[in-house]
Amino acid sequence: MDDDAAPAPEFGTELTEPERADLARRGRSGRVSAGTSLFLEGTRSDVVKIVLSGRVKISTCAEDGTEVVLAVCGPGALLGEFSAIDHRPHSASVTSMEPAEILTVGQREFTAFLQAHPRTMWLLMRLIVARLREADRTRSEFGVYDTLHRVARRVVELVDRFGEPTDAGIRITLPFTHDELASWVGASLEAVRKALHTLRRRGYLQTQRREITVLDIERLRRLAR
Repeated sequence: MDDDAAPAPEFGTELTEPERADLARRGRSGRVSAGTSLFLEGTRSDVVKIVLSGRVKISTCAEDGTEVVLAVCGPGALLGEFSAIDHRPHSASVTSMEPAEILTVGQREFTAFLQAHPRTMWLLMRLIVARLREADRTRSEFGVYDTLHRVARRVVELVDRFGEPTDAGIRITLPFTHDELASWVGASLEAVRKALHTLRRRGYLQTQRREITVLDIERLRRLAR
């Protein structure tokens, strides 16, 4: 993947310690269990949320009622910022994929935070641009890449965001099912299983229950381009 396709840093991880402390004072933090709904598509709320620990998925509901996974986010992720800006209903749902700690900040308090720290407005703008670019890239994938290459791209993204180096390779602990991975890739469950089998057979990776170990990240990156 080229530099333009690399995951952008999350909003919270780009804050300075004084900025992070000030934002924390303006909100409240709490623990949530796996499967907790943080935002529901089509509803309104008057808060933004920042992931302090754990991972969440952003998804939308297709016309036939099936879930379409749009993104997986981890610590530092800012959630609900679009609705905080335009005061319209949420365009997607956000659900915790594992136990997580979440900071909740009211819209007014978040706006006051941005005004108190003008640099963070630039960070927010960069975040929004990065998400628009990612949406464009994802749409283009369906016309350019087959399922094997789309699976490879998603695995590389997980490596870049959540990979843990080990003696065997780079390990990714997956807090979601093959069904959710298929939804994120935009392919059938059977097609994703075949793609993972091909990647295993070629020596790119190994899989266990909810875990992937990438054995050759450079070869996988070349495949994902």
